[in-house]
Amino acid sequence: MRTSNSTSPLGRTAIVFDLDGTLVDSEPNYFEAGRELLARYGVTHTWQEHERTIGVSTAETIQMWQDEYGITDPLEELLDEKNATYLRLARRSTQAYPEMVKFVRRLHGDGVPMIVASGSSLAAIHAILEGTGLDAYLTKAVSADEVPSGKPEPDVFLEAARRLGVDPADCVVMEDAAPGAVAAHKAGMRCIAIPYVAAAADDAEFATADLLFKGGQREFTAQAAYDWLSAH
Repeated sequence: MRTSNSTSPLGRTAIVFDLDGTLVDSEPNYFEAGRELLARYGVTHTWQEHERTIGVSTAETIQMWQDEYGITDPLEELLDEKNATYLRLARRSTQAYPEMVKFVRRLHGDGVPMIVASGSSLAAIHAILEGTGLDAYLTKAVSADEVPSGKPEPDVFLEAARRLGVDPADCVVMEDAAPGAVAAHKAGMRCIAIPYVAAAADDAEFATADLLFKGGQREFTAQAAYDWLSAH
């Protein structure tokens, strides 16, 4: 599977991007979609409760809600409703992080293989990439919906490597959430972590990250990440 990439200054390195909270600030939209869904069942959903599910796939999040709140409506119906609400919000207002955009553009210019691997649905992934213009640089994507298990299991990252045609050991995962950092480690991939929740930076799950921006997006710079990749 291992292939060389002589056109890239970074050699064999391939980059696997998480989407939500890493490339774009989509968590407010996910929170609102969840809040609207749970309100139908008389459940008040707070941001603090939402933070518990950052990095968890939408399907697994809804399963948690079914267990916690006794919601008996079919999972697929709930998933479709939440995704539809999220897509409506995402198309209207999703912002890409400026330093991440710089990073993606530089990697693209260097010919570095890149792919998005996310817990979001493929429809959500493509809508956000198109809406932010990142689809000009990130043309490959895999959703956790397409693999047996979502993060913290490594399935979505291993599938990303397979689709790129590269060895997992040559991949560097860009992640904002602890389940993603754990998944990257399980996949045998290096990880650059940019915690979405700053208070989570000291969590044990992030200890496996090879490069940790403890201040999250406030600390992350395209140059610092690129310099690290060049040295490693």
